[in-house]
Amino acid sequence: MTDTIFARASGAGQAAIAVLRLSGPGTAAAVARLAGKLPAPRQASLRRLRDPDGGEVLDEALVLWFPGPASYTGEDAAELHLHGGSAVVAAVTEALAGLGCRPAEPGEFTRRAFLQGRMDLTQAEAIADLIAAETTAQRRQALRQADGALARLYGGWTERLTRILAQQEAAIEFEMDDLPTDVADRAREAASTLAREIDAHLDDGKRGERLREGLSIAILGAPNAGKSSLLNALAGRDAAIVSPMPGTTRDIVECRLELGGVPAIIADTAGLRTSTDAIEQEGVRRALRRAEEADLLIIAFAADAPPDEETLALLRQAPGTIIVATKCDLAPAPALDTPGTAIPTSARTGEGLDQLHQVLAREAARHAGLGEAPALTRSRHRAALTEAAEQLRLAERAPLPELAAEGYRAALLAIGRVTGRVDVERILDSIFRDFCIGK
Repeated sequence: MTDTIFARASGAGQAAIAVLRLSGPGTAAAVARLAGKLPAPRQASLRRLRDPDGGEVLDEALVLWFPGPASYTGEDAAELHLHGGSAVVAAVTEALAGLGCRPAEPGEFTRRAFLQGRMDLTQAEAIADLIAAETTAQRRQALRQADGALARLYGGWTERLTRILAQQEAAIEFEMDDLPTDVADRAREAASTLAREIDAHLDDGKRGERLREGLSIAILGAPNAGKSSLLNALAGRDAAIVSPMPGTTRDIVECRLELGGVPAIIADTAGLRTSTDAIEQEGVRRALRRAEEADLLIIAFAADAPPDEETLALLRQAPGTIIVATKCDLAPAPALDTPGTAIPTSARTGEGLDQLHQVLAREAARHAGLGEAPALTRSRHRAALTEAAEQLRLAERAPLPELAAEGYRAALLAIGRVTGRVDVERILDSIFRDFCIGK
């Protein structure tokens, strides 16, 4: 944190403008050496940047100065808006290096913001998600998390758990003092309520992870059921090889789609049938494994050929799947003696594709839980909160008050791992504030 760092904040390559960002204790001195003097805080100023050694003009740029702690990183920071030519950027970065600044490591600006208390870990992760967002729903989820939706939720839990632990510690350490007799019981009851809230938060169907990573959709069906043509029609390009020969697809073929703002990975799979061909057998195994892992299934059959027994068995065993009748330009979709109704489609004429898109978008929104409460977005959040809830339940059943306190402490540390903030002093402050020990 004693170093002054710099990095290009705009995209790489030649462009009209290149933005260099600086942060650290030497920012003010470096900018003054390059630009002559510091501009007024948070006001863009047009300056000639000069080589500190020879005085050569390097560029004419906009300079912005952000004195800490009111900056992104919480440190003194600045931005240099240069002309985007590679020679200009190289000259200015070389001058900054000559002034003792060093190139930033990946994520170092946001890391410094976290260390300076400008954000917690969930907000820092949201910044990365916002940069990587490809769809509207991903952008909204990242913005919501960056704005502190998860930080406020987990911060509230931390405050409550800190008070619970403080009550338990006080009941242990000062049981002979003039304290309420039901302090430990109140702590246990509050911990039980908190554990139920954490469990409800965890029981979200992994909607946050789905939205962040992409909904997994698998297309299943018999050979020559039109699965590859359906994939190509949904993707809008020739992603999979289409052939009248059965068994053309042997491996998983994936495409990324956006369904109503939700990212999705849709997979064409090998046709399901009994075969003596070792490669085709492996393809069928992979198809069935992908079906087990998928969030959503599309079961396809050709309208000009009745579904075989394997396809009918799939339809009966997997209620809630999307059933698609393909090749409806050759024959009308037949009625099925199975749950659900088939969507008639034709990759050749486009029939039914809009309806299928609408159904997929609706299902994607349902799986992603759009518009609901703040969602877990990473597996590390889920693991830490699962541990916190389990520790609270262990504390509730603890035979000794000291073991209950240890369970509360472990739960507090687990939640702290999510946000990156664990403060022992807050527990002590709560004890003395609430119970006035030592008066």
